[in-house]
Amino acid sequence: MPPIKKLEKDKKKPIKAPVVEVPKKKVKAAPELLRGFRDILPEEQPRWDLVQDTVRQLADAYSFGRVELPILERTELFIRTVGKQTDIVEKEMYAFEDAAGEKVALRPEATASIARTYINHGMLNLPQPVKLWYWGPMFRHDRPQAGRYRQFNQFGFEVIGVEDPIVDAQLIIIATQLFRDLGIDVTIQINSIGTPEMRQAYLAELVSYFRPYRSQLSDDDKRRLQKNPLRILDSKDPAVQELLAGAPQIIDWLSEPAKQHFMKVLEFLDEMEVPYVLNPHLVRGLDYYTHTVFEIWEAGDEGEHAQNALGGGGRYDQLIEILGGRPETPACGFAVGVERVVKALAQRGIANEAKNKPKVFFAQLGDAARRSGLRIFEDFRKQGISVAEAFGKSALKAQLEVANKLDVDLTLILGQKEVLDGTIIIRDMELGAQEIVDSSKIVELVKKRLDKKAGIVEEPLPVIGPSAP
Repeated sequence: MPPIKKLEKDKKKPIKAPVVEVPKKKVKAAPELLRGFRDILPEEQPRWDLVQDTVRQLADAYSFGRVELPILERTELFIRTVGKQTDIVEKEMYAFEDAAGEKVALRPEATASIARTYINHGMLNLPQPVKLWYWGPMFRHDRPQAGRYRQFNQFGFEVIGVEDPIVDAQLIIIATQLFRDLGIDVTIQINSIGTPEMRQAYLAELVSYFRPYRSQLSDDDKRRLQKNPLRILDSKDPAVQELLAGAPQIIDWLSEPAKQHFMKVLEFLDEMEVPYVLNPHLVRGLDYYTHTVFEIWEAGDEGEHAQNALGGGGRYDQLIEILGGRPETPACGFAVGVERVVKALAQRGIANEAKNKPKVFFAQLGDAARRSGLRIFEDFRKQGISVAEAFGKSALKAQLEVANKLDVDLTLILGQKEVLDGTIIIRDMELGAQEIVDSSKIVELVKKRLDKKAGIVEEPLPVIGPSAP
């Protein structure tokens, strides 16, 4: 038997627990946006709202009906209309096979969809012209840059069924007026490219002109010159831009009726004092255009290349027929990039704040105040008065900090005592003064306070004099 002292000594030794290593949790990085895509945040929305409101008002004034188009279409639609040899179809289009093996594409533009809609729904049988407008996202796998994204938004106005040059002019007038209403000065770059038949002799002359300069051309421009020579006029290469100064001009190859059509368009624009610049190298980037083509540039950007255009359009008299519609159905339209317009508004400091920015904040203390607060909040909403709140916060200090950040004019404070008394506190955030008022009259009192701050004075009631004897 071991000695007692030895046992006591052993008892005093601490028993070490086995060390268990807890594996560290791997923290995954937050998903990032795809390149060329973006979020449009709340602080940007006032400018987006201004653009859409202005577009809608003009569309109503000129009797255009809104059409909602699908984002996904058959790939064939754009190959047949936009052009197989264009950069959009060759390099930029988001095209794939769906689960059923059908070849589909995210729409890179909307005019082809408009033409398909016109045919599919028998709009030929409606009174002509058919006037449509649209708004929505487009998709192109293009090189992202300032104001240009792979998902971008456009609105457009289209007129189908009338070939008179006044239609071309009126669409340009609408575009110009829209930017005037937004506070952006623009000029119209304009040209006529005739019909494919008229362009054949011109294209031969254009190829002949560039032949001695082939060594100076990029691989893309050499390919354009071989497959679709008209596209070289749309080249972004500075060297090509210099060469274009001496290149033949397409207007010299137009038929007499085509020239007359173009001259009438210009006469209408002169009549309405629309600022425009004749641009003999303007062709746009889509194969379906005929006769009038134009782009909308910010005033003062005449020296810049077309990639800075806010929008553009033209006549497309053969597009309906290409898609199997009635031959010789005339059409004309334009589209505008919303992101570029919003950027122009931001640069000018236009629409920096929401038009319904809250001027009142509601603060509460306690559950009873929250319950009453929900009803009061609804009373304000019914009267069209925007009120901010932070029902999720219980501390008054935290709520007042929110009110300060929102820069409201008035803060309403409702606590347990006020609920029992049927009162509420109004605090003037600028003066720091506050008063206790009847909570049943709070909406009326706040409306009067806001009108007074805005300089709105109620008309006094007419004085009724003494009755005649």
